[in-house]
Amino acid sequence: MKKAEKMIFLSTGTMHGDEEKYVKEAFDTNWVTTVGKNIDEVERLMAEYIGVKYAVGLGTGTSALHLATRLAGEKLYGQPRPNEGSLKGRRAFASDMTFDASINPIGYEGGEAIFIDTEYDTWNSDPEALKKAIELYPDVKLYVMVHLYGTPGKIEEIRKICDEHGILIIEDACESLGAKYRYKGEWVETGTFGDYSCISFNGNKIITGSAGGMFLTNSKEDADKVRKWSTQSREDAFWYQHEELGYNYRMSNIVAGVIRGQIPYLDQHIERKTAIYRRYEKGLRGLPVKMNPYDKENSVPNFWLSCLIVDEDAMCKQVRDDKKALYIHEKGKSCPTEILENLAKCNMEGRPIWKPMHMQPIYRSNKFVTAKGNGRGQSNAYIDEGKVLDVGMDIFNRGLCLPSDIKMTEEEQDMVIEVIRECFE
Repeated sequence: MKKAEKMIFLSTGTMHGDEEKYVKEAFDTNWVTTVGKNIDEVERLMAEYIGVKYAVGLGTGTSALHLATRLAGEKLYGQPRPNEGSLKGRRAFASDMTFDASINPIGYEGGEAIFIDTEYDTWNSDPEALKKAIELYPDVKLYVMVHLYGTPGKIEEIRKICDEHGILIIEDACESLGAKYRYKGEWVETGTFGDYSCISFNGNKIITGSAGGMFLTNSKEDADKVRKWSTQSREDAFWYQHEELGYNYRMSNIVAGVIRGQIPYLDQHIERKTAIYRRYEKGLRGLPVKMNPYDKENSVPNFWLSCLIVDEDAMCKQVRDDKKALYIHEKGKSCPTEILENLAKCNMEGRPIWKPMHMQPIYRSNKFVTAKGNGRGQSNAYIDEGKVLDVGMDIFNRGLCLPSDIKMTEEEQDMVIEVIRECFE
């Protein structure tokens, strides 16, 4: 295995020069706070690109998700006391295979997440599992839906199910900025489907401000509320007066300057990410692996991260606990642990797939629903009920994220492919 001379990263920011110009403009005009032209322009440009009426710039994607969750809770259950969350004592459905930033705001607001299992077609929430969850928990009226690794979920099916049952959707499009979906016959952007939608400009995203996030909506009332909450909920008075809980969540004009300089290159970044995915598809052909899937007729991912999953019968023996993993190499077989270990030896950064939330120590007591129903306690010591259904854990056990940095050269990507091929020898 040939070691790369310099680290081949998973996904890092790529600067083009305009970013520095806008940051300098903020310094030169002394707008180095949470107001300024950069913020105004980023909000305008992003709303225009995605196709929503309002975009509210916030400090992180997580803060956007938090305020969306709080807003949804208030719409459903009314304004809470300052020492209580808007979901206190309530439950919310949530995508299972994701980063915990998607889920934690439910806890911030005093709620309990019920996790919806994943499906193999897109690696996103399974509509059939959602239907089962509604049967089991008909009182739940909120669903946090994630588009994993830049691939749109089964939006039309999920939207229809939620509309039929009066369920509000928080759309976590933090990983899928620029991804498109054919909805009711028309191509539209992710970030437009939720009752409340969020995107992220974290350092590893398709475009970045080093930080930053946005709340997206077509409701002026909701946009105004989020703006107020994000600036400590100050009331219209000469002195500082507060009648509801607020947060220091507003986007910085400095961060906005970086994002403003990145926006013109979004489509170029997506094009490069797509080329990386296609090159992996071609280069790994013949191996017992598959790339992360998507609906080729009804979606165009942004291909933020290229991932693979090892065929079930090509997995060598692998075990994981909460911190470590072990494997036994077998000729013609491999596993994520072996592949990631060898990539790391060769100065190449890969990552495991997101470990499903229902298996995270913090959430192991939460409800989990599969397409068959209750996902907990599925086995029976006395009756053979067949294979336990847990799609998310299966993908986690057999999948991994590949180096997907847009600055990676074709020669460097070929080296990554060669390392993977050697793992199966």
